[in-house]
Amino acid sequence: MKKEFVVIGLGRFGGSIVRSLSEQGMEVMAIDQDEDKVNEFSSIASHAVVADSTDESVLKSLGIRNFDHVIVAIGDDIQSSILTTLMLKEIGAKNITVKAQNDYHEKVLRKIGANQVVHPERDMGRRIAHNIVSNNVLDYLELSDEHSIVEIVANDHLSGNTLIQLDIRAQYGINIVAIKRDRDIIVSPQADEQIREGDVLIVIGADSDISRFEKKVL
Repeated sequence: MKKEFVVIGLGRFGGSIVRSLSEQGMEVMAIDQDEDKVNEFSSIASHAVVADSTDESVLKSLGIRNFDHVIVAIGDDIQSSILTTLMLKEIGAKNITVKAQNDYHEKVLRKIGANQVVHPERDMGRRIAHNIVSNNVLDYLELSDEHSIVEIVANDHLSGNTLIQLDIRAQYGINIVAIKRDRDIIVSPQADEQIREGDVLIVIGADSDISRFEKKVL
């Protein structure tokens, strides 16, 4: 099933998340007070809305509490960021990720109930998007505009199969370069290596191919 996201704040950070989530086929509502920014994303997001996110009645009218995840990517206005997060908690938003400007801002956000706090200088929008789409994705490192390394947790769909049985390179065009298993790391695993549930697969390849593989382990 597709997950549904709300991104509040369409600056460079929020905009990159909207683009990445949309590229992955997710339902995304993009919100900003700036009409020009909303118009920019009207053809990218599933829904693009001009709205004041600090107004509780507006958030309720948009049905925000029914979405799977809300990302608050408001720029330099720390007060609006905090008020928006507070309003989201009040209306019962399920998962809230908020962009923090500094450590003090992060402390306040955590105290009022943000589930995850990120710093743009430490976390790229695309990396965060991959991590929140799937609980199976542990980490995401962008190598170029089109290629990445991803850590993916093997689920029961993969468990019990050998690499040659899954034929991942032929089917998806990606390579499993290592497997983390408990405290061990199997580098360049052999074709007859059997995957176990909970193994962390370190995968390298084109973003489009990795995305297809991710959907298999969602």
